[in-house]
Amino acid sequence: MSGAESRLAAAELLHLTIDKRRTLDEAMTLSDTYNALEGPDRGFARAIASAALRHLGWIDQTVQPFLSRPLAATGVEIRALIRAGAAQIWFLDVAPHAAVNATVDAARLSRGSRSGGSFLNAALRRVSEAPPPATVLAPESIWPAWLGDALTASLGTDGARALAEAQRAEPALHLTAAGSPADLAAVTGGRLLASGSVEAPGGAVEDLPGYAEGQWWVQDQAAALPAKLLNAAPGDTVLDLCAAPGGKTLQLAATGAQVTALDRSAPRLDRLRENLARTGLTADVVVADAEAWGPDQKFEKILLDAPCSALGTLRRHPEGAWIKAAADVARFPGVQARLLDAAAGLLAPGGTLIYCVCSPIASEGRDVVNAALAAGTLVRRPIDPAECPGFEDCVTPDGDVQTLPGPSRDCDAFYIARLAAAPA
Repeated sequence: MSGAESRLAAAELLHLTIDKRRTLDEAMTLSDTYNALEGPDRGFARAIASAALRHLGWIDQTVQPFLSRPLAATGVEIRALIRAGAAQIWFLDVAPHAAVNATVDAARLSRGSRSGGSFLNAALRRVSEAPPPATVLAPESIWPAWLGDALTASLGTDGARALAEAQRAEPALHLTAAGSPADLAAVTGGRLLASGSVEAPGGAVEDLPGYAEGQWWVQDQAAALPAKLLNAAPGDTVLDLCAAPGGKTLQLAATGAQVTALDRSAPRLDRLRENLARTGLTADVVVADAEAWGPDQKFEKILLDAPCSALGTLRRHPEGAWIKAAADVARFPGVQARLLDAAAGLLAPGGTLIYCVCSPIASEGRDVVNAALAAGTLVRRPIDPAECPGFEDCVTPDGDVQTLPGPSRDCDAFYIARLAAAPA
């Protein structure tokens, strides 16, 4: 049964993510079948699960006509194996006969799927004879319908399509340098990007030069943009709200500013402290609820990376499209509006406030900011395209930024607005 264990592990990861609404990272810690694997077998199981999650909408729509009953009514183990088998055939270039035989063998290893082997075999043989979904379905069909509609409404058809196309590929790993980005690119063998981030070469992160010495940290190039646009300088008093796990705190501290990093989650702030210790940077770390916190001073510069749906990170976490629902997204704007109001109250006269979310949904970004502007508490400080190397085309007519991946730009989707206190 060569390879059957990897297929069974991949199916278990898919069951834990889609049916149990776990992230893929969580599923990998919970799956005994996956954790019993080693080396290439373990990597292959993860690759199958990742490919299935990246293309799940396509897979489900395309396999349904091959089944004698609705996919949703199929037993969870067989359903997961169908998805794992289709992912191998359509997206991982596994020889169809090998994918079908090994996946059917995997069904025999589990009591819950053993009786469904014949059904699985018939379904996957029809999958192996069908044209790949990319030839017949729109890119946005990789998502559930509600999400495709929401992203199209917020970004337009072209923007949503760009996000869908980007999700189909494994994202690059980006590094932010504590010092010179050019030096970091040279020492790691990475590629210096126009944004100032460094695209890392392959291999384990911890093995790259400079990791132990704290010369860099992992951070998507779009995620590095908000802190840059705050323009912190040595001596500035800077507040990083909702700071954990701390990538933006590290950026701000590296400028020489006096940084206060606040988050309500003590465990997540432990990771921030670890990163500060590794890099040798300093910040005052505060565990508090930003809406209720009352410091003795106001701050010249504030960065609010508000809690959000994180739907801008689907390149790295494609399961987010399936473990969230429209109702989950709808709960964020109220929280975001309250946090932005609290941040405005902590801003010193003449100070600058960056509001950002790793979501392209308008209700979490543009609409929250426009409501604050309409209330008269804040005014916009437009961002100039020249301030955003590599992202010049992402500046909106209003002077905000909506980053999107493209043919020559690998990045998450971030919304960023630069604001200031309204004149008295």
